[in-house]
Amino acid sequence: MTSRLRTVLGLGALAELVVFIAVAAWIGLGWAILASLATSALGWVLLAKQGTKTLTELRLRAQEHRAPGTALGDAGLVAAGGFLMILPGFIGDVLGLLCLLPGTRKLPRALIARAVLNRLPDRARGPVRVQSTRPAQVDPEPGVAHVTSTRVIEGTVVDKP
Repeated sequence: MTSRLRTVLGLGALAELVVFIAVAAWIGLGWAILASLATSALGWVLLAKQGTKTLTELRLRAQEHRAPGTALGDAGLVAAGGFLMILPGFIGDVLGLLCLLPGTRKLPRALIARAVLNRLPDRARGPVRVQSTRPAQVDPEPGVAHVTSTRVIEGTVVDKP
């Protein structure tokens, strides 16, 4: 584990502890523990409901031979959100809800996409422009089987301006 990840995890655990103590001071220790248990139970329920829905969508896409698209990313966000909700702590519960609820999944998806794009080299980002040319039509020789479903695209990749 890298030192940066350990630092982030340590600061996250410290923040969870500080927030729990603040909530316990505000509503009482018993109520804070009860609220933590209630959010964990809510996490289990949401994980079961959203997980089943997302896996059904993935299965349907696989049966129809379609690309998984955002359904695969949603499955990962649902799993991460459920994990965060099940763990005790109020900050993780809020982050987990953002990942579990379909209407709020766009925010974590956009943040993750931005983080991934920032780590990619410039050449791997953004639209790739391609100039293509079509080869001249070739008539098949008489008596030779000709496959018409094969497509050949010739071209060169143009760097970004």
